[in-house]
Amino acid sequence: MRRVFVDPEAPQRDAIEEAATWIRSGGLAAIPTDTLYGLAANPFDASAVERVFAAKGRGSDQALPLIAADVAQVTRYVGRLPESAVRLAERFWPGPVTILLPAPAAIAPAVSGGTGRVGVRVPADAIARSVCAAVGHPVTATSANISGEPATDDPNRVEDTLGDVVDFLLDIGRTRGGLPSTIVDVTTEPPVLVRSGAVSWDQIQAILRS
Repeated sequence: MRRVFVDPEAPQRDAIEEAATWIRSGGLAAIPTDTLYGLAANPFDASAVERVFAAKGRGSDQALPLIAADVAQVTRYVGRLPESAVRLAERFWPGPVTILLPAPAAIAPAVSGGTGRVGVRVPADAIARSVCAAVGHPVTATSANISGEPATDDPNRVEDTLGDVVDFLLDIGRTRGGLPSTIVDVTTEPPVLVRSGAVSWDQIQAILRS
């Protein structure tokens, strides 16, 4: 594993570009997000997606969440947002709300875990968004840990557990941690809560009713 430290207050552009180069070429990069470290890979590359599942020991029936640079990147590569998703994005992005949308045909089938849906969000972390912008499309962001073990905010833990299978670690020190994102399925009407998280369901419903 190649490990590069980045100052979160003034991230080096060459480090962001190197992470993006690994991802574009089919590699796995561990990157910080607004909560924990995540495994970033190209969701449109089936071989790269397979590497994520193998690295984590993750079951093929478990979908991989995505992060994106901004709403425009989501609509271009995942699909048009329905009105309910537009409201949630306007209020909670960048931030810890993951929206389930129909999986686009171009995405590797394993990303959706057989559900036909894919979860995506714009994270409240400038480095994570910068990596997505440099790659040019959304990337996977499943937690950088072995499945069944706790997710981590510690880059040393990432290297200890995944150093043999991850190509690149973008190290900012410890991330902020906190609750995972709230997951909302907008492929149904009305939208439904899939996983509780950092944003309460009451807050979500208030925006959906507005």
